[in-house]
Amino acid sequence: MSILAILVLLAVAWSALTFGQLPNPLLTRTSQGRSWRRAFPRASNRQIREFLSVFTSAFDFRDVDMLKFRPDDQLIGICRTLHPSKWAADAAEFDTFARDLRTRFGVVLEDIWDEGLTLGALFSHIQQARPASR
Repeated sequence: MSILAILVLLAVAWSALTFGQLPNPLLTRTSQGRSWRRAFPRASNRQIREFLSVFTSAFDFRDVDMLKFRPDDQLIGICRTLHPSKWAADAAEFDTFARDLRTRFGVVLEDIWDEGLTLGALFSHIQQARPASR
């Protein structure tokens, strides 16, 4: 087997193993559920998990890692952690997230976007947009 074929196989295996894995700074975090409950005492655990599930799904993270994200995590910061090179940012992740936010929660990301937007601020917008009966 040629060296090139072995390198290709190793690259494919590595990609399969790391798919959906959090970047190192986030990987070592413990559950941030308590910080979400403190920041949003009126929100149910189900509402918090639903929001975080939409986020993790759009960015191809595993659902088991959803509570490693904090309310004060900035969306741009997470994207920069995922894609350290400014040229490597994947707009498809944001497009998917924006579409899912609109479909699931009726929130238009473009209407509330700013560079410092945090997951908590976004969740707050979602809470305000929810009908009282939900």
